[in-house]
Amino acid sequence: MSSLAVSGLPAQESRRVMGISAGRLGYVALAALVALLFAFPVLFMITSSFKAEWEVQAIPVHWLPHDFQGLGRYVHAAELAPLWRYFFNSAIMSVTNVVVTCFFSALAGYGFAKFRFPGRTFLFYFIIATMMIPLQILVVPLFVEIRAFGWQDTYAGLIVPGIMNAFGVFMMRQYAGELPTELIEAGRMDGAGEWVLFLRIVLPLLVPALTSLGIIIFIWSWGNFLWPLVAVQDRDLTVLAVGLTNYTQPYNSGMQWAAAMAASTVATLPIAAIFLFLQRYFIKGLTAGAVKG
Repeated sequence: MSSLAVSGLPAQESRRVMGISAGRLGYVALAALVALLFAFPVLFMITSSFKAEWEVQAIPVHWLPHDFQGLGRYVHAAELAPLWRYFFNSAIMSVTNVVVTCFFSALAGYGFAKFRFPGRTFLFYFIIATMMIPLQILVVPLFVEIRAFGWQDTYAGLIVPGIMNAFGVFMMRQYAGELPTELIEAGRMDGAGEWVLFLRIVLPLLVPALTSLGIIIFIWSWGNFLWPLVAVQDRDLTVLAVGLTNYTQPYNSGMQWAAAMAASTVATLPIAAIFLFLQRYFIKGLTAGAVKG
């Protein structure tokens, strides 16, 4: 007789509980296996950043460094290319995109959710429809536009085309629609103007949603490759996603795989830290459209 049955549960109930426990254990084992498969490239990248050059492509694979290099590969990566300049440029682009996109998305989303004006529905669906246009189609017109403004090889040309997107407007509209209208009307009755209402009442209430949107925009911006590749040819303005190619296609030497692994680890650290510490907001942002009408 099982311990569950001894504790007072009927035998049939005991078998059912044990079956559920075994099923959960199977799901946990499967999830652990899938997580390991997905984590393998990241683990290999991190361990390879401490290996000698010959070890990175060694067969059979060296799971741990046999010739431990310490931080030597990171120093070498910074010597081969301006790694920290790339990091700085990516940070400037990503943080600016997050701040500007979150503010104007909240402003537009609040307007669509709480104001009635002619053409509101058409305009909102028109903005949403732009999400169906691939970025590759927009690259040439955007490049022509920034060149006409004289923004080629500038931070403005790198950043401005990405500071607004339809997804942010849609997401903020979904959240703003749930804000209590009575609270906003009470502010108007107290004499607050629309800007005061937005900055002092609406924006603080949207902070959880803005956090979710900010994480998503930061991840998108940090990994953006195509537009920075087209908009910037000046090496001093190159971002990490583009600069990493210098390690596998350097001009004056062979491929530097160990340095590439070190540089890739540096590029991954901000995303990993943000996801680990703010993952609940990230998941909440991804599911926002599914739970709000």
